[in-house]
Amino acid sequence: MISVIESISSDRQVERPEGAERFMLWDADWETYDLLRNRLLDRPIRLTFDGKNLEIMSPSLWHEVVSSMLGRFVERLAEELGCPVVNGGTMTFRRRDLQRGLEPDKCFWISHEPLVRGRRILDLNTAPPPDLVIEVDVTRSSLNRIDIYSRLGVQEIWRCDGQRLEVLLRQESGTYLSARRSAVFPFLPAAELVKFLPADETQTDLECLRKFLSWVRPLIPAN
Repeated sequence: MISVIESISSDRQVERPEGAERFMLWDADWETYDLLRNRLLDRPIRLTFDGKNLEIMSPSLWHEVVSSMLGRFVERLAEELGCPVVNGGTMTFRRRDLQRGLEPDKCFWISHEPLVRGRRILDLNTAPPPDLVIEVDVTRSSLNRIDIYSRLGVQEIWRCDGQRLEVLLRQESGTYLSARRSAVFPFLPAAELVKFLPADETQTDLECLRKFLSWVRPLIPAN
């Protein structure tokens, strides 16, 4: 990966933070970000561009385990509710007019699902942003990803470091406030979802899902 970065960014300052599978490219521009995104499409690489700087990160196994499990919780919850949902996974969000771009760890359209259903290509200049984004901070980003989500208009973020989950709800001012409950699923104390993440090698994903469903079913309002 570094050879690709250096070949494209030979005139930029590249930094690799110690102990992290992450590279920082300072004083970058949209053209560099766009070129790298196109060159790295077939690699499990996340790019974050804040208009000035570019972060290139390769997620760890634990990062992927946490984001995958939280995503499965959302999908199973939607199934229990009989609620259509579009799972956008880690699709790239980028808007040149905002000079911003990134890949979420997971993203979902729920209330706006009818507006993106069946689409193969999504233009965020005209389509609604996801209703819910999962942001895993196991390896904390050097850039302000929350500000990018705000500029894109994302209304709810579940930010999790593997030990704690925080629900962030976007305000009219564009800032996010921490909340006890999800706005997408108002009955759900989402912060408690961390209890159902795999704690050690004795717990399988299936066992975690079963425990989650046993816990959440009594919370679901009757139709």
